[in-house]
Amino acid sequence: MRRPRVWWRGRESDLRALPAPLRLAEMLPGGGAWEIELGFGKGRYLLGRAASAPQGRFVGVEVASRYYRLARDRARKRELANLALVHGEAVYLMATTLGAGWAHAVHVYFPDPWPKDRHHKRRLFDPETVDLVLALLVPGGRLSFATDHLEYGGLVRDLLGAHPEVDLEVVDGPWPGGPRTNYEAKFVAAGRPVVRLVAGRRADGRGELLHPAGRSAVLAAPRPGS
Repeated sequence: MRRPRVWWRGRESDLRALPAPLRLAEMLPGGGAWEIELGFGKGRYLLGRAASAPQGRFVGVEVASRYYRLARDRARKRELANLALVHGEAVYLMATTLGAGWAHAVHVYFPDPWPKDRHHKRRLFDPETVDLVLALLVPGGRLSFATDHLEYGGLVRDLLGAHPEVDLEVVDGPWPGGPRTNYEAKFVAAGRPVVRLVAGRRADGRGELLHPAGRSAVLAAPRPGS
């Protein structure tokens, strides 16, 4: 992967040159609610949302260099002043760079399911990493998820459904407004099933976000140098 970059309001910088966590409120000033898409691909949903809700503030994360550049160029052409794009790996960025407790909505559509057993630890939704995704949300915020990989979708449904700080809804049928990504449009047109979930972080926001199934592994991680 090339050096991670950040683009916002017509500017672009090496991510390593910016403070961590990112000062998003300085990059995109205003009072609008925040939304973030993890793995925005070609940017169909993210750029459309930013264009249709100019008072909102939007962040996108994408690991594929070519898709980051494509969305950046499209955002620049459309002069989207309420959008920041971050090039990098989502789990690393959530752990080090994005901060916590600021997003009213998190969007994850058709992430890599990493179907081989030896690659499962790379999944975005895993008992040991799902807390990073949920931690982006403000109390009462909502995570929207979709996948055509039915086995992975079932695992994510069970993972979120077993989390004590999550209220889970299984969406029966298409999203309001239709498909949100190019992948989804193709799958719907072909009649292929899609798993769609909406997970709300409970509004009191007082509970622990570590998943019960991953808590012991996270807390038992070795210290640096040990």
